[in-house]
Amino acid sequence: MSEGKLLPLRRVAGTIDELSDRALVSAIADGDQAALGALYDRYHRDVHRFVARLARGADADDFVQMTFLEAHRSAPRFHGDAAVKTWLFGIAVNLVRGHVRGEVRKQRAVDSLEVMPKRPPTNPGDAITREQQRRWLAAAIEQLTPALREAYVLCVVEEMPGKDAAAALGIREASLWRRLSDARDALRDAIEEMQR
Repeated sequence: MSEGKLLPLRRVAGTIDELSDRALVSAIADGDQAALGALYDRYHRDVHRFVARLARGADADDFVQMTFLEAHRSAPRFHGDAAVKTWLFGIAVNLVRGHVRGEVRKQRAVDSLEVMPKRPPTNPGDAITREQQRRWLAAAIEQLTPALREAYVLCVVEEMPGKDAAAALGIREASLWRRLSDARDALRDAIEEMQR
């Protein structure tokens, strides 16, 4: 097949409403946007209800949208081993799990800052200054991109060796050190901005 050549989509016989769930997924895999819309119409309420129970406090509508976007991307890999509704729920579960893991990591990073050893203040002004610095650092960490936050939290907060942190993130050690350097620069800039 030559690059840049548009090929017409082969439509499955029948209307979208007449197609089975598996035929819809097959049509989605072939690029049929109407099939994706039909699948959404059939299952978005079920996925919304399911996700709303899993992702307490998070926006279920966002997860529904992400689920169907991921279904669109994953449709070519759907083999029909499970019912389409089950497949959609599996996608939704994985998205919610990823979100929850991220929130847990973020909360641990913030919590670890709160339990950092504190020297007894020599005067009340020192205690106030240290508390303000801790708040600035926590706020600055929140502003980091996920990649920089992961590197900083693993290496600095969790004190994980670089080799292990790189393996945990699935990157080369040199990339980890670059991210850590970028994170420190970003934190310094953010804290300086807060101090103005």
